[in-house]
Amino acid sequence: MSTHAPDVSAGHSTQVENTTPKSRVIIASLVGTTIEFYDFYIYATAAVAVFPVLFFASKDPTTELLASFASFGVAFIARPLGSIVFGHFGDKIGRKATLVGALLTMGLATFLIGLLPTYHQIGLWAPAMLTIMRFCQGLGLGGEWSGAALLASEYAEEGKRARSAMWPQLGAPIGFFIANGLMLLLTGWITFNSATDGKNLDHPFLVWGWRIPFLLSIVMVAVGLYVRFKLEETPVFAKAVKNDEKVKTPLVEAFKVAWWPMIQGTFIMVACYVLFYLMTTWILSYGKADVKNGGLGIAYHKFLEIQLISIIGFALFIPVSGWLADKYGRRKQQLWTTIAMAVFGGTFALVIAPSVVGTGKDANLVIITIFMFIGMCLMGLSFGSMSAYLPELYPTNVRYTASGIAYNVASILGAALTPFVAVWLNTSYGVAAVGGYLAFASILSVVFILLTHETRDVDMNAVSTTK
Repeated sequence: MSTHAPDVSAGHSTQVENTTPKSRVIIASLVGTTIEFYDFYIYATAAVAVFPVLFFASKDPTTELLASFASFGVAFIARPLGSIVFGHFGDKIGRKATLVGALLTMGLATFLIGLLPTYHQIGLWAPAMLTIMRFCQGLGLGGEWSGAALLASEYAEEGKRARSAMWPQLGAPIGFFIANGLMLLLTGWITFNSATDGKNLDHPFLVWGWRIPFLLSIVMVAVGLYVRFKLEETPVFAKAVKNDEKVKTPLVEAFKVAWWPMIQGTFIMVACYVLFYLMTTWILSYGKADVKNGGLGIAYHKFLEIQLISIIGFALFIPVSGWLADKYGRRKQQLWTTIAMAVFGGTFALVIAPSVVGTGKDANLVIITIFMFIGMCLMGLSFGSMSAYLPELYPTNVRYTASGIAYNVASILGAALTPFVAVWLNTSYGVAAVGGYLAFASILSVVFILLTHETRDVDMNAVSTTK
């Protein structure tokens, strides 16, 4: 079944010359999202090993972890709000200025997390302030992704849009690699093992070491701002401005002309989010958790090494995804990838259950690494072409708002609760239930992919016909 997007018009014939070098567009979309995702993931890494002890102290380790994951999920609630706020300005004043604002919001919040006092110093004010900063991170990322995707796709050549739009997607694995790599170096340098040192509040890593990645983010933000200030407005949006095709209230217009494509885009993204946060945040907690709590009992430092290897698969298959989407179409490429993700969900109990893969020093790290590598390859295939697929569902004058809402509402449904739910499922029913959760989400996404039309050949200059 195929359901088409609202009627749009190609607009007037006024053209806008594109003088921005392609390399500058690539760097601006890649550097910005790398910084944004670095900021986001460094929190995710700390949410597993640091924040439960320093900000959510409890007598029960599982309660600490669940509380930390709850604060982690706050950002996903903020992201749709960020997509509305930044989407409004992105569709009203332009992509460039809005992307600068999103980067500043995210970067300053991350830097301030590195300066926060802990629960043991100021009590409940500490988790409250951490949660507020996490909310601000969500606001920033809510406006970042859709803007970066539009920056890349609206500058792209016809027939190569998915390959061009994949550049901001590469920011995700690069940002993740830098975040986890830095945390790996720090834990190795300061010799921190969460299993043995996790409750020692005097350990240098828990006193000051964990703060370093957050504080360093301010340097990366400065670089990102410099690159983005050098940009010109995208030719697609500049043409809409010249032709007086902007709308007064992008949010209202988006719900008028694109409410159904926004629902489609949201559920298309759900499985992608579930897979990613199972393969990054949840599996890290599962891998390092004590065997008596249903985990594998692998050292935190060692598991970070496995994650860094698996993330290579993520990065490698993002360009592959863009190429496949340009050659065979977004719909077909996403359909088969998501079906493969459902099948992958059925392998959890067969591959990474403690009784199969072993625990502690006896755990088979090779099998775990291969499992995670395959999961992240599937993630790359899914995520890589989303930056073309989602924006192409919407007309130019509401594209920032509509694509941002779809992408970020999906983050609530597919990511905000995933680490929390997965911990509960594993504790209550075993790792097979976690795989079932991924399979269910994948089947749901498959249904909505089938309900969309192919977007490979849409006119990116098309605008909504209502005023």
